[in-house]
Amino acid sequence: MSANLKTQAPQKKVVGVDLVQKPTRQRVLLGFVLLVTLLVAYVDRVNVSVLLADPIFLEEMGITGKTVKMGLIMTVFLLTYGLSNFMFGPVCDAIGPRKAMMIAIMLWAISMLIGGLVGTFTLMLAARLILGLGEGLHYPNQGIFVKNWFPPKERGKANAAWQSGVLIGPIFAMPLFAWIITIWGWRETFYILAVLGLIPLLLLWRLVTDTPRENKRINKAELDYIENALKIESEGQVYVKAESLGQRLKSFVKNYRYWVVVCHYTCFCCIWWGMMTWLPSYLKLARGFSWSDMGMLSALPYILSLITLWGCGQLSDKIGRRAPFMAVGFLIAGVSIYFGAYVNDNMTSAILISVGIAGIAITLSGAHSILQSIVSGNTIGTATGVMNGISNFISALSPLVMGYIIALTGGYAGGLMFLVVAAVIGSICMIILTVQKY
Repeated sequence: MSANLKTQAPQKKVVGVDLVQKPTRQRVLLGFVLLVTLLVAYVDRVNVSVLLADPIFLEEMGITGKTVKMGLIMTVFLLTYGLSNFMFGPVCDAIGPRKAMMIAIMLWAISMLIGGLVGTFTLMLAARLILGLGEGLHYPNQGIFVKNWFPPKERGKANAAWQSGVLIGPIFAMPLFAWIITIWGWRETFYILAVLGLIPLLLLWRLVTDTPRENKRINKAELDYIENALKIESEGQVYVKAESLGQRLKSFVKNYRYWVVVCHYTCFCCIWWGMMTWLPSYLKLARGFSWSDMGMLSALPYILSLITLWGCGQLSDKIGRRAPFMAVGFLIAGVSIYFGAYVNDNMTSAILISVGIAGIAITLSGAHSILQSIVSGNTIGTATGVMNGISNFISALSPLVMGYIIALTGGYAGGLMFLVVAAVIGSICMIILTVQKY
């Protein structure tokens, strides 16, 4: 009997510790992995933006002075990216975000290797097509992870955390690629990116699970904290047994607020992709900046956007509102881009356009936070995929339309006005949801 007492004593002590243990922070680790993954994804995307300012790349691809074809390099990526979101959003819900994201990253690596080896414009478009398919498969999973792992009151910060990769990627990539091109050449940018993709692949494999309950490193305190908050949220939502794509779609397609978010996000994507495609060449070719200055100034919008994203993400969590910040941000974007297009001083133009891009950055977390409050948990991958698919499919035309306007007018100002119109429409969408108290 004494032996039994001895063996039971440590168990009571362990139980006592469990009662006062602090929650683990596995959801914070997940946010870091999502940040790294999106960072690599956006570095993969922006390298061609810098290449469009490289005369050697343009000559080898046979597109020197052909602004429509220059825009087509980004447009092909975005079209397949949007289509992939439509196709693979339900797949993400079915097989789980971890597996889907790992498959996506392997497609990125393949596309980067092909991009470094190609010798024709057509094959370069094929490489961009593969990248679009892979990144379209990846993106809906970010929303699934946040929905599964974070209580509603933390999603503004959580979405701001992983969406920071959208901004941190270009901050480093723009000057880095400018330096690599001047030292080695444009092909090396693709080879470096192929190797870089191994980092998020390893992190996902070793550290991430689809849900908190599957995670072996999470303790009971954190698990209860997450699951209790999600249970309260689910009680206010319509649950749909997602056995088919039709059932998933019915849970949100009749909600007009969902489509207001989609419209706003489409405007965001038009501005985002238009600027990402044309800003480096605008600064170097139209405003006459050197390679080094162009690299630094191309990073400036994303530095300012990082401040906007985190600042507004924190404030929106505190007051429980997203739409007012997004409406004001888009108004700032429209005004700044308009005056940036016509001001005479080159540096003032670069700063104004940077402020304009920073104005829309709150959408990176705000749109997903609103979406996650509208859509039930078991359909969030499908809903996110549809939103990204529509938004990116339509905004895929933005680089091409800007290229056409630039060719037609002989200058960049007309192309920038296209983005001003998108900013006004996006602001109106968020004014509607501001009235609805989102």
